[in-house]
Order: sequence, then structure tokens, then C-alpha cells
Amino acid sequence: MDAVPPVAEPFHNLATRIVAVILLCVAANGQANSKAPSTGGSSGAERGIALASKGRCKEALPILKKASAEITNKDLKYDVLMSAARCAIGLEQTETAVKTLLDLNRSFGKDPEVLYLTTHYYSELALKASHELAATAPSSAQAQQLEAETFESQGEWDKAITQYKKILEQDPQRHGIHYRMGRLFLTKTPADSEDAKKEFEEELKIDPNSAASEFLLGEIARQAGQWEEAVRRFGKATKLDEGFVEAYLALGISMNADGKFADAVAPLENYVKMQPDDPAGHYQLATAYARTGRKQDAQREMALQQETAAKAPRTSPQQ
Repeated sequence: MDAVPPVAEPFHNLATRIVAVILLCVAANGQANSKAPSTGGSSGAERGIALASKGRCKEALPILKKASAEITNKDLKYDVLMSAARCAIGLEQTETAVKTLLDLNRSFGKDPEVLYLTTHYYSELALKASHELAATAPSSAQAQQLEAETFESQGEWDKAITQYKKILEQDPQRHGIHYRMGRLFLTKTPADSEDAKKEFEEELKIDPNSAASEFLLGEIARQAGQWEEAVRRFGKATKLDEGFVEAYLALGISMNADGKFADAVAPLENYVKMQPDDPAGHYQLATAYARTGRKQDAQREMALQQETAAKAPRTSPQQ
């Protein structure tokens, strides 16, 4: 990856400031149309909001930060936090901006404007970090991996694989690279299961704790009807990562398919506890219960399967 030209960083800073000015203009317009702030002990907050709407953020931000900790009225708190976030972004005070956005998402996490501002700013931070990485360490494995991941996101699988191979030439023991290559081989049409399998096995030589590699090796075996291998791989994945939800379902499905219904009960019970709204889990557990003579439990799970399927149909495999 070539280093970023000297002009790139100043341009990026200018773009950030332009975005901040736009956001402040939006803030002023939004506050003019928002719910009227409450009065009574809120004069400081209102003053901070007014200053922010005029672009006087250096004066406004200290007032807004203080007010955000004191204000209890929800509508006013929203206006204070939004003004503070936009001012912090405009002043390039990253720590304050991130903290304020976290406060906004904690209190107003479903608000479209909060979600928009959060997405916009975090994307801006990511872009800035990527520019800095390219400028300071263009030949590093990290910079090359970022480029490979960009190829992935654009659907350019072959370019991504080529880039990952370059990384391994530079750093053969780098964690995650063989895994990402293996995943790409499975993504290609048609999927290249054999090459994918080799990559996941190589990843496990470097990182024996890669639950994701074990899981995808299990999935390759499951799709080939190699139940014993699938059970072994999925079981290993659940031991390496006890919170790996999908591995419990895949393990139960494979055990059911191999006729090991009694063994399937435990992982499937774990799965439905973690994912109670997935009808696939209830279906598989009902099957395991029915085949082990637990008719009442099977009926309960089938009822739950129908109930969850009606509420939120899913595409998880049931057989």
C-alpha cells in the first residue's frame, strides 16, 4: 500500500471541520423545531445550547458538559447532549465526543438523529485512523490487512486472498489470516471447501484456540454428512468459546442427524436458553426429546417452536 500523499491529512482535517460546521447548522435548525426546553434551573443549559447554535463552541462546551450532569428533564438533556456532541466533534475533542455519544446512545439509543450522528462520527474516526496507519506504517502487516479487508468488503475475493498471502510472507505466524482466507474460499462461487479446510487447519496450528476455525471445519464436515467429524469440531468450538451460540445449535443438529438424540439434548438446551426466540433451536430440541421418550417436553418445545416462528420467522437450519 502506498503512503498517503502529504496533502491527504490536511484535506482530511478540513473535511472534518466542514462536516462539523454542517452538523452545527443542523443542530441550530433542529433545536429551533424541537420541543421547548423546560425552565427552572435550566438557564445554564439553555445558554450553552444557544451558544452552540451560533457556532461559539469553545464557550458552549464547558457549559454543556456541566449541564449534562445536572439536567434531569429528558427533552432538555437530549438537546444539551446533542449540542455537546456536535461541539466536541467540531473542536476535534475526540474523548469528549465519544463520551457524549455514549451518553446519548445510553439515554436515546433508538433516536434516528443519535444513530445518524454516531454512525457518521465513528466512520470519520475509522477513516482518520486508516489514513494515519497508511501514512505512518504503509508496509506493516496491519496496513496490508486493512487493504485486504477493503477488497473483501468490495467482493474482490481473489485480490483479498492475494493480499493475505503477502501478509503471511511477511509474518507467517500472524493470527487470523489463514482463517480469513479460509472464509473467503467458502464465500466464492462455487465454494472451495478443500482449500478452506486447509486454511482453517493452518490457522489452528498458529492459534489452537480459534473457535471460529473449529466451527467452520465442523460446518464443512456437516455439509458433507461427516457427522462424527462435525460433532468433534463443533464440540471443540463450544469448549473454546462457551458463548459461541451458533456452535451449540450446530452441535445439536449434527448429533440429531447422527441419531445421537440423548447427546443432543444438552447442547440444544444450552442453545434455547441463549436464543429463546429462535424456532430452529426449539424444533431440534423437540426432536431430541421425542426420540428419547420425553413426550411432554417435546410437546412443549414444539409449541414454543410454533410460537417463535409466528413472531419472528427465521432461516436457521432445522434439519
